[in-house]
Amino acid sequence: MRALIAMAIVVAVFAGRVEGQVRPPPARGGQPQRPDPADTIPVPQFRVDPPVSPVGAALRSFVLPGWGQSVLGRRGAGAAFVLWEGVTLTMVVKSAQQLDYQESIGAETVEAKRQELQDWLVLLGFNHLLSAAEAFVAAQLWDFPGDLAIRTVPGGGVATGLTLRF
Repeated sequence: MRALIAMAIVVAVFAGRVEGQVRPPPARGGQPQRPDPADTIPVPQFRVDPPVSPVGAALRSFVLPGWGQSVLGRRGAGAAFVLWEGVTLTMVVKSAQQLDYQESIGAETVEAKRQELQDWLVLLGFNHLLSAAEAFVAAQLWDFPGDLAIRTVPGGGVATGLTLRF
């Protein structure tokens, strides 16, 4: 905790404005000065739009987990969400049937079975939310280069690398 406080003090003391971040003073009349177009360099945009908007991908995956991932070409992630959806739906049906049976015979474990059913329903809802969030982020990062690697290095360390092609 002391190290965190010391780090915050050091950052607060030594962090000043960088010269490029200082806004120019307003010109006469109160309007800020506009940069000269001859001094600006146009930056090309390399963004490739995803096949579906991030909100569209999230809504698709919220309705049916894995659908948004499938549209974005993330078939592995989509398959994982579909698989978990199948497991949770199966367990919801199984727990509901067991709860009905236990209620019909008057078993003492009805409350425990009801809690189990609620737990599976929560996991089912969480799968929908997580799938929607993952599809939203995947659509946002649609044009991000995928050559990111994590490797072990001699001596037990871990290194990351990103390959960029020009």
